[in-house]
Amino acid sequence: MTSQVSSPAEQTDGTDETVVGAQRKPAGAKDVRRLDRVIIRFAGDSGDGMQLTGDRFTSETASFGNDLSTLPNFPAEIRAPAGTLPGVSSFQLHFADHDILTPGDAPDVLVAMNPAALKANVGDLPRGAEIIVNTDEFTKRAMQKVGYDTSPLEDGSLEGYHLHPVPLTTLTVEALKDFGLSRKEAERSKNMFALGLLSWMYHRPTEGTERFLRSKFAKKPDIAAANIAAFRAGWNFGETTEDFAVSYEVAPAATAFPPGTYRNISGNLALSYGLIAASRQADLPLFLGSYPITPASDILHELSRHKNFGVRTFQAEDEIAGIGAALGAAFGGSLAVTTTSGPGVALKSETIGLAVSLELPLLVVDIQRGGPSTGLPTKTEQADLLQAMYGRNGEAPVPVLAPRTPADCFGTALEAARIALTYRTPVFLLSDGYLANGSEPWRIPEIDELPDLTVQFAHGPNHTADDGTEVFWPYKRDPHTLARPWAVPGTPGLEHRIGGIEKQDGTGNISYDPANHDFMVRTRQAKVDGIDVPDLEVDDPDGARTLVLGWGSTYGPVTAAVRRLRTAGQEIAQAHLRHLNPFPRNLGAVLERYDKVVVPEMNLGQLATLIRAKYLVDAQSYNQVNGMPFKAEQLATVLKEVIDG
Repeated sequence: MTSQVSSPAEQTDGTDETVVGAQRKPAGAKDVRRLDRVIIRFAGDSGDGMQLTGDRFTSETASFGNDLSTLPNFPAEIRAPAGTLPGVSSFQLHFADHDILTPGDAPDVLVAMNPAALKANVGDLPRGAEIIVNTDEFTKRAMQKVGYDTSPLEDGSLEGYHLHPVPLTTLTVEALKDFGLSRKEAERSKNMFALGLLSWMYHRPTEGTERFLRSKFAKKPDIAAANIAAFRAGWNFGETTEDFAVSYEVAPAATAFPPGTYRNISGNLALSYGLIAASRQADLPLFLGSYPITPASDILHELSRHKNFGVRTFQAEDEIAGIGAALGAAFGGSLAVTTTSGPGVALKSETIGLAVSLELPLLVVDIQRGGPSTGLPTKTEQADLLQAMYGRNGEAPVPVLAPRTPADCFGTALEAARIALTYRTPVFLLSDGYLANGSEPWRIPEIDELPDLTVQFAHGPNHTADDGTEVFWPYKRDPHTLARPWAVPGTPGLEHRIGGIEKQDGTGNISYDPANHDFMVRTRQAKVDGIDVPDLEVDDPDGARTLVLGWGSTYGPVTAAVRRLRTAGQEIAQAHLRHLNPFPRNLGAVLERYDKVVVPEMNLGQLATLIRAKYLVDAQSYNQVNGMPFKAEQLATVLKEVIDG
């Protein structure tokens, strides 16, 4: 969905829900209260359609013009045990009339489709939050399955919340009684009933959802009609029931964005579009060699739809074959990409080392997840940084980049392609599950805003031999970038040896000479060290003595925490790294300016280890490895303790 806004950005915090006004309706009508932000969480069984429900509410919210941030959270199993705590799937959405950065710390509204969903999520709710429960699922057996001895709807344990008991299943089946569906088929639409109710509560547009349902079930028009009927029934229920006396408005975030055309986008989708844009700007075909793995598979799915842009996708039989095909495509003159997650990187490491030796451009996209081994496939983590830096045999340096937000995945893909193509090297792009599945508004750039990535292939001899003949040296380097020529196979006169054994400088012939090996190792390192990256920008309006340094997806929570502290009168500086190898050249000077440096990471201190080793700075780690992103309030508390300590 796209929307037009035309006002300068607003840097407000959005840390507390605020009622900013109320409208009185005519007698008999319901009140409308205006809020500046809301956090909603949909939760139910993994088969209840919570991700679809959240996606639709998000799309309509984006089209309405709110700023937003989302956090999908679902089990690793394809169909987790129904009614159990491990089987709960949830989708959290934070939307506001101003600039926001995170999916929110605590939901204002919980929609719980069964007892497991309630029990798994009620602990995250602040007192006074609204809880909408599907009472039809609160049977004795279902409650016992999750450890409820008595019904939480009746035992007073929810007295601190605004409880709305709604028989969602019964109401949905009743609304669809004329559609000729079985009860089981009708019950599947209860998520659309819930979506309709929430759409009424928060004045969300409805046309897009109805259009989506007609398209999704185009081959099953009766199912499409039933889902639309359930959606409308949920809306009408909110309008007519006495249990919901108030609805809420969250105005569009008209002042939160620079002028432009916006759409809601997830990290994996933005990354896919960035790769396509990079191939067009480089005038090269895009080749993806990949093996499906959560949470990277969406990139393979998306790129496979764009053959019209010269994209070729290859779903290989395993991770090794995927990167092998990609490296072959790089040798053949394509913008080559392989996508994976942590365990797949381990399998690809030998071929990444081969790409380092061959000095060919290759993008290695790692959508990080919880590990080790299979670990937590659907949860987020930042624990592959050291693997990306050092996880190969021998001295095999590789540039490493990390996007900061879902939308930033687009620009980071372009930057990774620039480095790979300019310096003839494999490049790591470290996203993670939080960014991959989360979403936010993205301003669609104009074509003339994109970088020129045009590549010059080798076309003829580049060296004069001792006897005066003109020859082609495949390892004769550009004096500025140290990149070797990119010679497409089949070009007359440019035949050269290829393989993983050490090459002789210049000629590319096999060489076992110790001095040559030392020279080639140091040259490859110098090439990576010499990559031109922008200086690190520091946000420090007050001359603070404490710096919080982040990388990757911690940007949102860290920035929200910094805003809270500054609002409370604390002085704190913030900087965030996109380039992790090489580091920005001014990083050392930046670190020296501060008495205290704090590095929050979703690992056990990997960036902090690199910072301490390279710059001899006593960087303090704050770490979390529970599969979930940081909360802003959590970080604000920790950072205040550091400032005061």
